[in-house]
Amino acid sequence: MAENFRHELKFTINAGDVLTLCSRLSACMARDCHNGGTYAIRSLYFDNLYDKALNEKLDGVDGREKFRIRCYNGEDALIRMEKKMKQNGLCRKLQAELSRAEAERILAGDTAWMRDAAERPLLQEFYCKQRSELLRPKTLVDYQRRAFVEPLGNVRVTLDTGIRSGVYNRDFFDPAAPTLAVSPLCVLEVKYDAFLPAHVAGAVQLSGRMAGAFSKYAACRIYG
Repeated sequence: MAENFRHELKFTINAGDVLTLCSRLSACMARDCHNGGTYAIRSLYFDNLYDKALNEKLDGVDGREKFRIRCYNGEDALIRMEKKMKQNGLCRKLQAELSRAEAERILAGDTAWMRDAAERPLLQEFYCKQRSELLRPKTLVDYQRRAFVEPLGNVRVTLDTGIRSGVYNRDFFDPAAPTLAVSPLCVLEVKYDAFLPAHVAGAVQLSGRMAGAFSKYAACRIYG
């Protein structure tokens, strides 16, 4: 599953801003259909020996990419391999669903089976880059998300709170994996296609908050 390149605006905000935005957005947007629009996300990010994805993010390199495995609410009913790309200021995400057994094989370093996953080309690409670039699991990233959607402009607004790092822990399926809070800040993300409707643009406006760069992966690698 793939999406087109989209605009993505990010803002670092505080807990008070989250309450304000939830009130505004509930009045003009629909909640995401998944779990009432509120759910927990766990991602396990991959990087190479030289931390290519991390350093390219920190350096603001255009044309960068990163791979991750993601699940929701601590469950294995929906697991995805994802590739996030940034090019010319726009973002794109490719996805492929995984079974728990497949995810466990990847985490164990057993990836040869991915060569034959022709119906999921993202897995074949990951296999090639895992072999050629020595991609390895780096860190867990946990957080809570509130999500709102607007069909006009294909807009998705998310509020991410409680961002935590697994530091050196890479046990993706351990619900009790120890994690550390990386920041009291929250993250507002606004994603859209060709245009942002005026009512959404007005709802997400906060005094003194400017769009900027923020990477949960980079924030969670602060400890190593």
